[in-house]
Amino acid sequence: MTERTVHKSISDQAADRLIAAHDGDVALLYLYRLRHGGLDEEAAARDLCRTLQDIRGAEEKLRRMGLTEGETPAQERVAPAPEEALPQYTKAEIAGRSRDNRALEVIYAEAAQVLGRTLGANDMRVLLGMYDYLSLPPEVILVLLHYCEEQTRLKYGEGRRPTPRFLEQEAYSWANREILTLEQAEEYIRAQRERHSELGRLQERLALPALSPTQQKDLSAWLDQGFGEEEIAEAADRTLTNTGALKWSYLRRILQSWHEHGLHSVQAIREKDPPRTQSRPVPAPRREDKPVDPASLRKILDKI
Repeated sequence: MTERTVHKSISDQAADRLIAAHDGDVALLYLYRLRHGGLDEEAAARDLCRTLQDIRGAEEKLRRMGLTEGETPAQERVAPAPEEALPQYTKAEIAGRSRDNRALEVIYAEAAQVLGRTLGANDMRVLLGMYDYLSLPPEVILVLLHYCEEQTRLKYGEGRRPTPRFLEQEAYSWANREILTLEQAEEYIRAQRERHSELGRLQERLALPALSPTQQKDLSAWLDQGFGEEEIAEAADRTLTNTGALKWSYLRRILQSWHEHGLHSVQAIREKDPPRTQSRPVPAPRREDKPVDPASLRKILDKI
């Protein structure tokens, strides 16, 4: 009897995600699913010489990567929401999943250096969640740790260390942005550093002692909309001229109006929305002083 060969292939996208995951069990289970057209957990554990827990863990990771039901394109996957929290792994789960995992050993060691202390259970929960739940590659996690250290130092000063919650929030942000390679991580950090510099220049340009969270959010949004430093400074100048102070709500309305009308350059703004000229009061006619005749004034009074 002739054996029938069924040709199945892995898309470049699926291959890239499996490589980025740095998890042999995940890649092996993906091939097993592809070969069998589905998954029987007990059979897979037996055939692949893995525990049932290993199979379920790898299956959950494949599901989060969008690689269990066909090969869902990355842009169609539902990214984890930023407000969600990482799983509450038990100490036994952390120990079991970390055992003989060289990638996690390196991550834990680097995190201890970044945090400046021995890792606690919550620290390891967050780090394991980045690797196991969010599927961030080990090298990306290492870059993320140092980025969080840098951001904490810039915000709070030398000697301050990132908190586990900050690491967790930033990890979700990177996962939602699908930062899965060193190149993507480096580009993101470059863009963030440039934005930090832009905000610093705007703070100085607008003569603000410090930027509040609302001001940072608004300035970043205006930069994202296509305004530059000159355009924002133009709006601030008009705000000062028209109100006598840098009223933020007034400044926001100016830039919102320009954005709605597609005016994102100083030239276009001055052509389509020139500054209002202050109307000058009409001067009173100048009085000419003439000699007074007392006799004439007496006649006028006598007629009244």
